[in-house]
Amino acid sequence: MAYVVTENCINCKHTTCVDVCPTEAFKEGPNFLVIDPELCVDCDLCPAECPAEAIFEEDDVPEDQLGFIELNAELAKLWPEIATSKDALPDYADWDGKPDKLKLLER
Repeated sequence: MAYVVTENCINCKHTTCVDVCPTEAFKEGPNFLVIDPELCVDCDLCPAECPAEAIFEEDDVPEDQLGFIELNAELAKLWPEIATSKDALPDYADWDGKPDKLKLLER
């Protein structure tokens, strides 16, 4: 079972989660991170590091966020690995908790 990054990461993109990942399963897009389900070992370290509370175990992904399971798998094949943290996006605080951000996802 893998962990999944969900909608609240869009336009926030805190990267503190990548520092604790033992398998470097995170992949980075322009305004979103995903977890490669083939590399994730379900270690449970990343959710606690996410200030946006956007990371869930696959079985616990909220009903309205289930599409992010497939989205993480799809984008993990396209985006490069990120193994060290960077600064969050400049206006992350303005986007935290905003609904309907999927349309803002940059591929």
